[in-house]
Amino acid sequence: MGDKIELACIIDDDSVYVNLVKRIIEAKQLCKNLLVFENGKEALSYFEAILTNVSEENIPEIIFLDLNMPVMDGWEFLEQFISIKNNFGKVITLYIVSSSINPLDITKAKNIKGVKDYLIKPVTIEDLESIFSLA
Repeated sequence: MGDKIELACIIDDDSVYVNLVKRIIEAKQLCKNLLVFENGKEALSYFEAILTNVSEENIPEIIFLDLNMPVMDGWEFLEQFISIKNNFGKVITLYIVSSSINPLDITKAKNIKGVKDYLIKPVTIEDLESIFSLA
């Protein structure tokens, strides 16, 4: 395994899921730091702010994005994020994490350039370990 992931990001309004993933990541020491946003708008504001002051350590290597959130959902976030993501000068791997098993959602997500995979909740320890070891 190469260098440990410095920073991962979870964009999800489900606090139970977020806490579970946080605990797994910490227990397994999968990455050094974790950013958590409750909706796409909060996350987008963060990334837009970084653009004005790009600093490598503030940019996550991995983003876990939920689709169903209040304020700004995952689809809306993706649309906005994809238009700015090349400005970060760093590869950011996006995973959709959703409880939706709708094949249309899965196909739509996988057809978006920049989305690496679609994970169905609940995410397992094995899922997380393999994602972090691939990065």
